[in-house]
Amino acid sequence: MNKRIEKVLEAIARKHRLFDSLSEQNTSEDFNEVAVWCVRSALEEAYQQGINDGQQKSKTKGETL
Repeated sequence: MNKRIEKVLEAIARKHRLFDSLSEQNTSEDFNEVAVWCVRSALEEAYQQGINDGQQKSKTKGETL
């Protein structure tokens, strides 16, 4: 995974209050109880970001989806 994707995912995790960091701490901080709607919202945002990135990439290469 490249650094840009890691930054985007970490920002999504923080925004949806899942984790402060996606780096392993090797402590109890690696485990977090979160509401299912927070996970769903974060997954939806990550999915949409993937769609947007794919569309942007195809535009720069002149492809059509």
